[in-house]
Amino acid sequence: LKEFAGIPAGASAPESLATLAFLYMCLAISAKYGDVPSVDILVWSELPTGAGLGSSAAYAVCLAAALLTACRAISCPLKEGESTARWTEEELTLINSWAFQGERIIHGSPSGVDNAVGTWGGALRYQSGKITSLKRVPTLRILLTNTKVPRSTKVLVSGVKEKILKFPAIMNPVLDSIDAISQECQSVLEAMPANPSPEYYPVLEELFDINQHHLNVIGVGHPSLDRLCRVTASHGLHSKLTGAGGGGCGITLLRPDTSPLAVEAAKRDLCACGFECWETNIGAPGVTLHSPSSLNAKVLHALSES
Repeated sequence: LKEFAGIPAGASAPESLATLAFLYMCLAISAKYGDVPSVDILVWSELPTGAGLGSSAAYAVCLAAALLTACRAISCPLKEGESTARWTEEELTLINSWAFQGERIIHGSPSGVDNAVGTWGGALRYQSGKITSLKRVPTLRILLTNTKVPRSTKVLVSGVKEKILKFPAIMNPVLDSIDAISQECQSVLEAMPANPSPEYYPVLEELFDINQHHLNVIGVGHPSLDRLCRVTASHGLHSKLTGAGGGGCGITLLRPDTSPLAVEAAKRDLCACGFECWETNIGAPGVTLHSPSSLNAKVLHALSES
């Protein structure tokens, strides 16, 4: 496939890997379920690549859903008059399995958690290769900041593995502590919908801080992320890296009572560092089929220009 697409051996550019993943998925899905009919595929995204936001997984999930629908391996769930629709649980499982194959082409040995989040949405727990969906978790407001520092997930994961092999007595307790932070965070998130007390937010903020320190210890921090944490801390906000680290993006927790002035001041200072910020939420639905009428003007314009 690399030879066919004119992609040099060892190429790591996102465009090359995205093309390779498309070719592989299209041919493999055609071979298993029948030929994919002639289609025009336009890809447009606001997600920056190589920033730890799962852009490759979002691409692979959408591509899998489109190709499987086109060759009728899964249904077209959109009924007349509907603006959006989602597939059945069984069909989502099939979409996820093919998206994972696309992620393998792009990343080599992905965990599978990014494509699972892209498929099902909401919040998921990943442990020892097992992915389970968390029920009844709140929608959290966050400030998402892209440091614009590129990094390679493969290189960072390899570095962590080397540290574990070199210092197992030191690194394994740190990883156990990170696991305990995840479990505590899960308990808090699952308790919040039934009792939406503001007392939970200081706990989440502490967990953010502890987790960020641990991630620095295992070697996936970066000066740009340290700067991000310092800037938001000066406004009373708590941040941590997201994704593989080593640059990329960080998330800042926003309490329900966080002043809009404080958020704007933090965004202004972060942008002054050369970073890019978005205010958004955690907990959106997963892959969805949209009717053209449901797409906003910005998306329609971008697709028409492609």
